[in-house]
Amino acid sequence: MSEDKPADTVETAPAELNAIPNGKGHEPGEEITASAKTPPAGDADNAHRTENTEANLPESQEFLSGVDDKKTTRFTDFEGKTSFGMSVFNLGNAIMGSGILGLAYAMANTGVVLFLVLLTVVAVLSSYSIHLLLKSSGIVGIRAYEQLGYRAFGTPGKMAAGIAITLQNIGAMSSYLYIVKYEFPLVIQAFLKVDKPAGEWFMNGNYLVIGVSIAVILPLALMKQLGYLGYTSGFSLTCMVFFLISVIYKKFNIPCPFVDFAFNGTASVLNVNATDLGGAEDPACIPKMVNLNSQTAYTIPILAFAFVCHPEVLPIYTELRNPTKKKMQHVANISIAVMYGMYFLAALFGYLTFYGEVEAELLHTYSRIDPYDTLILCVRVAVLTAVTLTVPIVLFPVRRAIQQMMFPNKTFYWPRHIAIAVVLLTFINLLVIFAPNILGIFGVIGATSAPCLIFIFPAVFYIRIVPKEEEPLRSAPKIMAACFAGIGFLFMIMSLSFIIIDWTSGTSKASSGH
Repeated sequence: MSEDKPADTVETAPAELNAIPNGKGHEPGEEITASAKTPPAGDADNAHRTENTEANLPESQEFLSGVDDKKTTRFTDFEGKTSFGMSVFNLGNAIMGSGILGLAYAMANTGVVLFLVLLTVVAVLSSYSIHLLLKSSGIVGIRAYEQLGYRAFGTPGKMAAGIAITLQNIGAMSSYLYIVKYEFPLVIQAFLKVDKPAGEWFMNGNYLVIGVSIAVILPLALMKQLGYLGYTSGFSLTCMVFFLISVIYKKFNIPCPFVDFAFNGTASVLNVNATDLGGAEDPACIPKMVNLNSQTAYTIPILAFAFVCHPEVLPIYTELRNPTKKKMQHVANISIAVMYGMYFLAALFGYLTFYGEVEAELLHTYSRIDPYDTLILCVRVAVLTAVTLTVPIVLFPVRRAIQQMMFPNKTFYWPRHIAIAVVLLTFINLLVIFAPNILGIFGVIGATSAPCLIFIFPAVFYIRIVPKEEEPLRSAPKIMAACFAGIGFLFMIMSLSFIIIDWTSGTSKASSGH
């Protein structure tokens, strides 16, 4: 029942919809009046459409400020004010997750060439799927993932999108806070040069996670608009650039067959000897171009997880100044391209530093050489800052999804806005304090919700939302979209089965709590 109505609405007024391809052009006011006046023949259609919009209004109250300018979709009565650069920072920050720390490990388990191929494929596919999302949202003039789901499949579509976003982003936030829990105590310990912590509270990861959540993340998560976070995103990305430069510098600084700090206090002396003995010829120091093993199964989900920013795309689009589809696609392409370069360099130099010895969490590998290395300590602080500042950006779409699913007819209301953020953060803190190893979190969530958000939903929504008059089901774009959804399903089944095989055979690093 609810399925037919949205579909009807899409098909009744093709003339009017084509008049406004972007839902909102450079001068929204002008375009709307023009579109309302130009097709005189479609007047009945127009009336029908207005009725329908009113009927559906509670459903999308959050985004439609009023029926009079029914095409100007907005966040409550919000006009986009965020500049192009800030939007790139925000989207880049949403993409740049803690995934970057696992990429060197991914490269060690795929080999350099295979890794590059996979990374390129995932980046191109992410960009294409953002194109599908923007095109669908342009046609119906809606800028919310859940609302697109509603227009395509009624309430089930809205719930599916909302649940996937919630799972995906809760997974991402827990993995970020997991890093805080793990890294922060080690950093404090190294700064204070304490070898064996005697259980002081300020070296207890659980207390530190809660402290960071309350002091830093919560205030940022309470902002009304994402646009304000552009500055913290820029800072967060700067921290990651510092991380990258340090990884590259360390590659030329650490000799190859490295010796654990734990074995001998005179690690630096030993390192010099190791290289003198012709360390370069050591078989452990030759990069593998292609390498397949049981851990390769984790690589694909970790890579897929690396470019998930789809829940954030539409909120950032909503807040873009003078938003057009083309402009938002540029924002997305620049963000993806910059992250692609950073990811590849970080993985490559991380891998070339340690080869087969790389751990799932790159920074831990450095501490094995010298836990008190000042540069690496600064890098850890930078990474901690970056992941902490990414959490509020990832929290926005979850809160929005929850509002869409549970309070669809309500306008913006501060107490609810605050309450959802507090409840979410509390829940994620509990997860992180009592959760298993980070790879388990990455693998399972990456294998389920990520393919839905990147491949399946954008493609299926696109097929349903673009009117048949404009693109018949057998047209090339729709067939491509269908194949794209198929890739998503394949990808999901493959990753999940790999992970299950891995878990049941007990060889997994994830299940051994390594």
